[in-house]
Amino acid sequence: MNDLERMKELIAVLNQAGKAYYQENKEEISNFEYDRLYDELQELEKKTGTVLSSSPTIHVGYELMTSLEKEAHPSPMLSLDKTKDPLELSSWLGSQEGLLSWKLDGLTIVLTYEGGELVKAVTRGNGEVGEVVTNNAKVFVNIPRRISYQGTLVIRGEAVIPYSFFKKMNEEIEDVDSQYKNPRNLCSGSVRQLNSEITAKRNVHFYGFNVGDVEGMDFHNSLEEKMKWAGELGFDMVEYVRVNAENVQQEVERFSEKIKDFDLPSDGLVLAFDDIAYGRSLGRTAKFPKDSIAFKWADETAQTHLLEVEWSPSRTGLINPVAIFEPVQLEGTTVSRASLHNISVMEELELGIGDEITVYKANMIIPQVAENKTRSGHVPIPESCPACGGETKVEDENGIRTLVCTNEFCSARKIKSFSHFVSRDAMNVEGLSEATLEKMIERGYLKELDDLFDLKQYKEEITAMDGFGEKSCENLLHAIDAAREPALANFIYSLGIANVGLSNAKLICRHFHNNLDAIRKASVEDFTVIDQIGPMIGEAVVSYFRTPHNTEVLEKLLEQIHFKQEKENQEEQILEGKTIVITGSLNRFGNRKELKERIEQLGGKVTGSVSKKTDYLINNNKESSSSKNKKAKELGIPIISEDDFLEMMQ
Repeated sequence: MNDLERMKELIAVLNQAGKAYYQENKEEISNFEYDRLYDELQELEKKTGTVLSSSPTIHVGYELMTSLEKEAHPSPMLSLDKTKDPLELSSWLGSQEGLLSWKLDGLTIVLTYEGGELVKAVTRGNGEVGEVVTNNAKVFVNIPRRISYQGTLVIRGEAVIPYSFFKKMNEEIEDVDSQYKNPRNLCSGSVRQLNSEITAKRNVHFYGFNVGDVEGMDFHNSLEEKMKWAGELGFDMVEYVRVNAENVQQEVERFSEKIKDFDLPSDGLVLAFDDIAYGRSLGRTAKFPKDSIAFKWADETAQTHLLEVEWSPSRTGLINPVAIFEPVQLEGTTVSRASLHNISVMEELELGIGDEITVYKANMIIPQVAENKTRSGHVPIPESCPACGGETKVEDENGIRTLVCTNEFCSARKIKSFSHFVSRDAMNVEGLSEATLEKMIERGYLKELDDLFDLKQYKEEITAMDGFGEKSCENLLHAIDAAREPALANFIYSLGIANVGLSNAKLICRHFHNNLDAIRKASVEDFTVIDQIGPMIGEAVVSYFRTPHNTEVLEKLLEQIHFKQEKENQEEQILEGKTIVITGSLNRFGNRKELKERIEQLGGKVTGSVSKKTDYLINNNKESSSSKNKKAKELGIPIISEDDFLEMMQ
């Protein structure tokens, strides 16, 4: 492969990863891998003297995909050149002094004030055109709505959601797959909402990092004086420290210690010249200003050896590669496996068994393979599915290669789908283990979900199956009949729509007043106005109900079932936002499920364990020495009885 072909390959991978990150709020490759490929592309561009028009080295930001109003920036919003070497920061400063500050990881916003009033807020967008989010910016937690300066003021900054609030939101989402992946994704979705009421609930903060020219003000050519002046107007500005070539490395180390307990998402630091005129005199490149530079944190890495690549089939048909390696210590834990995401990532790393690889934890949480030092490249792509033995196929979408099982009745796909469909929180059919389902699928009794309700025709065959008899078969058929009247939320959850857990299904049904037809006809925008339901979930639901095969199966299912008639809950949601744990025996309620349902009717949420986010622990024995009581007392969480609870509800 020559240099030009390699450049085109890199551009395809980087642009697809950028599209996924900015438009879809998901990561297809790690930041570590993105930076490595980006650096390789830059080196090839320098070597060849060629920069292709689609190269990410000359473009910034996301393409605009929402129905928000668009607006061009007066001057391009450029990204920053970067380094991971503190020594380079000293060299970059030379004899100048600079300001070293946090590089916050959120959504860049430009605010414009006139006559002391906030008149406009625009996202960075693609660097040249952004989206107007003025109404949403007005509900940021810490933004000044009115300032004392009466002229035109343009201030750039980062909209972020603190880790503490991000974790709290995720703790309230029971389904792990539906939880937000990181604060940046949540912030981006929150700021770009069409409904500012949702933005207001997301605890978005704004931190300024750049102040435009201000008529009538003399800042003595100092960036620091600009920052201080903006702070006096009421803006929260990014934390910074004044540095020179001698102490900048020491200050970088100080920041690196603080990041461990820092509540705001940050992916590095920014160093800018304090001398404004000097910085401007340096000009800019097509993509980078020369008056500032970014410093990115180096991830903790470890060297190990690849033992095997495990191919993991999923119920979607994708077969995902997973790297299994000799165990290593990272960020205080032992890790021995890491997802390779797809074939493109695996082939980019040129993995071979026994290769010496470097691994790290993305965001100090998710194990990833950073690089392969040996690059023997002899891991074969399986030609048959590990679950069903069916033929596999490599699919290529926008340069991203994935492996799929071509067998539509793949046991992994079908077993997981049926197992989910009959689970307790879904259709709640007792007596159908995965082992039993596997046998029924193999024998052709179950092909589609609606076949479950026609199992009676195989009564003799089921009775003769291992582990079954006449009585157990009758019990199973009775359980299937009992499942013909589900609640709509449980039914929607049972369909296995991507990222739709039971909690999200309940939110959707409540919003659409338990009207399945309305849900099936709804647009993505109709879903995104629901709190905690973002574009990704909305797109998954819309896609599911508009797929012909799913429509066909759904219509057959609707011939077999009818939904419970649920009364619209008109009660005041006095427990909204409250998290409650129940323990011990009950006197006033028949069982915990009954009490749990009552709490949920009033807008509260019930969890199984006490944590700092718990608001109340219900226990009739307040002096019990149980672990939950001890934990509640340690955290200062009120312990209340059933009577206390009922009195609160009056």
